[in-house]
Amino acid sequence: MDYGIEQRDLEAVVRLRGRLTFNDHARLRGLIGEMVQNRAPRQVLDLSSLEFVDSAGIGMLLIAREEMTNNGKELVLRAATGQVKRVLTVAQIGKIVTIED
Repeated sequence: MDYGIEQRDLEAVVRLRGRLTFNDHARLRGLIGEMVQNRAPRQVLDLSSLEFVDSAGIGMLLIAREEMTNNGKELVLRAATGQVKRVLTVAQIGKIVTIED
């Protein structure tokens, strides 16, 4: 997994690229730390370039949501496609995290 962050006034958009798997745990933890530190109250994970996510990756997205909530921020998942969208749907993540198309 790789990522880039675009900071706006009220929103920070993090574009995830590649695959989000168990092997990305440490990298995602670092990203979550960056998200907590920036000022934007709305943190958006743009998943349009994410090709694959496994169950560990889903767990990490839930950790990100918990950390944002604990720090008074909103987490939004945006633009999931293909396998990633199917996994988010099957796991019913939309009941816990806001998902935008």
